[in-house]
Amino acid sequence: MVRTVLLSPLKQIVLLLLVFGAGRGAPARAAPPNLGERVARAVESTLELQVELHRRGFSCGPIDGVSGAQTEAALRAFQRSAGLRDHGRLDAATLEAVRITFPAVGDYIFTAADFSSLQPLATTWVGKAAQSALGYASAIELAAERFRTTPPFLRRLNPTVDWEALLPGAGVLVPEVEQAVVAGAATQLVIRLEARELEVVDRDSRVIAHFPVSIARKVEKRPSGELRIAVTVRDPNYTFDPEVFPESAEAREIGRKLIIPPGPNNPVGRVWIGLDLAGYGIHGTPDPEKVGRTESHGCFRLANWDALTLLDLVRVGLPVLVEP
Repeated sequence: MVRTVLLSPLKQIVLLLLVFGAGRGAPARAAPPNLGERVARAVESTLELQVELHRRGFSCGPIDGVSGAQTEAALRAFQRSAGLRDHGRLDAATLEAVRITFPAVGDYIFTAADFSSLQPLATTWVGKAAQSALGYASAIELAAERFRTTPPFLRRLNPTVDWEALLPGAGVLVPEVEQAVVAGAATQLVIRLEARELEVVDRDSRVIAHFPVSIARKVEKRPSGELRIAVTVRDPNYTFDPEVFPESAEAREIGRKLIIPPGPNNPVGRVWIGLDLAGYGIHGTPDPEKVGRTESHGCFRLANWDALTLLDLVRVGLPVLVEP
């Protein structure tokens, strides 16, 4: 479960300084709960901005408290959605629109079920095919993906935690965002290849959600024009075809297809949204930090948390416009 840690403004500043400022490397601990009233206010740090944008369905990639191209792109999408100038800066109008109500950091308590779900991850395709599922390999991987961040950032938030020695009941600080709440109904997906972004628009052409996306490495494998969603699957298995991975020495030796079981470490992650173009789809990935930065074999790749958000917004038959 997640327990919100209510921090006073002064304590929030201290925490942010410990993690991101002059006190980096010093212990960052949860402050005692502040029982005062929660009041919406302007975001005061990149961490707060990223968390609040994620809460509304505008993904910045992994939450890490560091401003970058994906955070700016998410902010510009939010500005368009709010009817503001999409310059990607926190001007007065944007600060008024993207106000934060709940603290950006909360305390997650690990459960026995969390630890029972962990399992070593095979390093070969044959080994993965032999597993019952491709779950999380460690507590820090589980927490990072559940709360839309990275293991290095969790280590910065929790510098005194021994992640390899955690037991049920242990608490750690995490970004306080597990699910996105998207306002509106999808009528179309728009994928912009050059920008490496996927946006969900409503009947008024308003952006209601935004996600970084990886595209095909080879230009000739990048589809364009209007497609449609043909199928949606949560927690799919994956058919490994050696011919798709000519760069893999193991694939060249296997010489046969394999069925890779479901799980967050499955090659297509936790979601498959198949398109009406044979072999193409939108899917998750076991490597969220690489989304939008590396390229795929042809499909459109999202972080698992973004793919799950998208899955709840789409339906079979929904149009998908792929722009250059």
